[in-house]
Amino acid sequence: MQLLHLDSSVLGTASVSRQLTSEIVARHRAVHPDIRVTYRDLAADPALHLTGAHMAARMGATSDDESFNADLRKGNAFIDELIAADVLVIGAPMYNLSIPTPLKAWIDRIAVAGKTFQYTANGAEGLLKNKKGYIASARGGVYSAGSPAAALEHQESYLIGLLAFLGVTNVEVVRAEGIAFGPEAKDAAVARALKGIAAIAA
Repeated sequence: MQLLHLDSSVLGTASVSRQLTSEIVARHRAVHPDIRVTYRDLAADPALHLTGAHMAARMGATSDDESFNADLRKGNAFIDELIAADVLVIGAPMYNLSIPTPLKAWIDRIAVAGKTFQYTANGAEGLLKNKKGYIASARGGVYSAGSPAAALEHQESYLIGLLAFLGVTNVEVVRAEGIAFGPEAKDAAVARALKGIAAIAA
């Protein structure tokens, strides 16, 4: 079994989403001792954001810029790692009602027609079937369904929709929200999330 572990928080060891992804991966290691894990810290080593030059390269254009070519190779590696993974663990804190930009840059490099999805006579079809996804969600406020701020949530819903578009429909969200409401609220939210992780059957 192959697991792809992505972190995107800029907070380092203070990050709740990083704590949650680490625990999810540890849970899978406990259940599957032979699991192979590929790790990407998208905040520490981000890809360049998508540009016209990237799109031209997809169409066969070449470049003499070695730093750009290295970034193209990184994007290709992102796709290979995702295709190879049986399990995908995404650390996704909410930044300004959405996801961190390094995670969006990763998405723009892996959502490629003919690689991870395709267009058919019936519309788009995801090519990443039979994968399990986990979203480790951390957010300062409360945006879950039924809350007054639910309409402003463009983080979990975006990722769930994006993964489904790519064919990953078996997705579990591990959420710690309201963590900016004080130490007690944060501790309680994290404890609830960790309890859910401990119950993962993997």
